[in-house]
Amino acid sequence: MQRTSIQFQVKDISKFKKQLLLWSQQFEIAVWLDSNNYDQKYSNFDAVLAVDAVSKIETSYKNAFSQLKKYQSEVKDYIFGYLGYDLKNDVENLTSSNFDGLNFPDLFFFKPKKLFFIKGNSVEIKYISAYEQEIETDLENINQLQTGQNLVAVHRNIKIKLRIHKDEYYKKINTILNHIHRGDIYEANFCQEFYSENSMIDPVEVYQHLNEISKAPFATFFKFSYNYLLSASPERYLKKDCENLISQPIKGTEKRALSKSEDEKLIKELEQNPKERAENIMIVDLVRNDFSRFALKGSVKVEELCKVYTFEQVHQLISTVSCSVKNDIHPVDIIKNTYPMGSMTGAPKISAMKIMEEIEETKRGLYSGAVGYFTPTGDFDFNVIIRSILYNADKNYVSYSVGGAITAKSIPKKEYEECLLKAKAMKHVLLNAK
Repeated sequence: MQRTSIQFQVKDISKFKKQLLLWSQQFEIAVWLDSNNYDQKYSNFDAVLAVDAVSKIETSYKNAFSQLKKYQSEVKDYIFGYLGYDLKNDVENLTSSNFDGLNFPDLFFFKPKKLFFIKGNSVEIKYISAYEQEIETDLENINQLQTGQNLVAVHRNIKIKLRIHKDEYYKKINTILNHIHRGDIYEANFCQEFYSENSMIDPVEVYQHLNEISKAPFATFFKFSYNYLLSASPERYLKKDCENLISQPIKGTEKRALSKSEDEKLIKELEQNPKERAENIMIVDLVRNDFSRFALKGSVKVEELCKVYTFEQVHQLISTVSCSVKNDIHPVDIIKNTYPMGSMTGAPKISAMKIMEEIEETKRGLYSGAVGYFTPTGDFDFNVIIRSILYNADKNYVSYSVGGAITAKSIPKKEYEECLLKAKAMKHVLLNAK
């Protein structure tokens, strides 16, 4: 199927973006990706909206990557979707038997009828040609929407509970430290869930509030049927641009300060913190190892090591690992060979995933998976689903999870405090309707 493309300029791009998101709610399937104009080196556009499925693939983890490979190869067009964390069970001989209050499919992708790409004040529309006659009417409807007036706060009965309470959390951290001291693993990403049952939220209002206070470079609003992802992710998992591949793992967190001088002091402390740097470097080594399976010989490079990036809520240590790949390697195979991302597993990867499955209380599902897209030429870009609220509107179940890297130098109390820091924005927007 061919696509009709038109370009135009928008005077107030911020307003247009809000109108686009509101307009997208009429469709059963919609995904909105927004960089919030965060200054980043590897960016093709500032935001994109994909709506209205021509076709879709929705499956459990069983043979999920081979099904995705077949779908992507046949479609040869833009497809948008997500990879759940539990696709680990398709890659390795692993299981997921913990509690799941959300019940999202493990993998979901769709081919959209309508696409909007935003770069600066420029908008490019790519509609499947059979629907090009709808462009004019759609633009009229988008521009007529009044932002903010249609949002009615419906936060009802939000009572956030912890799946793991503080004392139990400390015990579990000590269990992980015992594994580390025995040499079973040398780093693990341990995650815990916060949740609210019998609760209703307005997903658009919650997403917009979360996005306003976070301004994350990989923000996502994703809806399909009753399922919603409202994400303020700061992390890129994997991006392919022709033969170039990059991964940007985050490990190492520090709070923001109120004053500029104190903030600069915290940045320097994070840069030089041996524990935080060790966390990051272990995952960089894991990414390099994953890349070495398919990269052109001698092409794996660390572009940035433990660079501090500043976000609205926190400072983070981010590294950038790159390599070159052959044109004949299938894009889905690249993802399968690096999945799940090391920043959300630990190292060695398989041992860490097995141990975390035993110690965690909740099936991760979409949390610590990835959302993104494939282009018609097989390039792709995916984030890491962290700092995110997940909502099943059919079950009235709201959930957000946070995790942290546990190493030999971890102190349970400090790890717990870091989790609460990461959870702060999600908790705030759920308890404080605008």
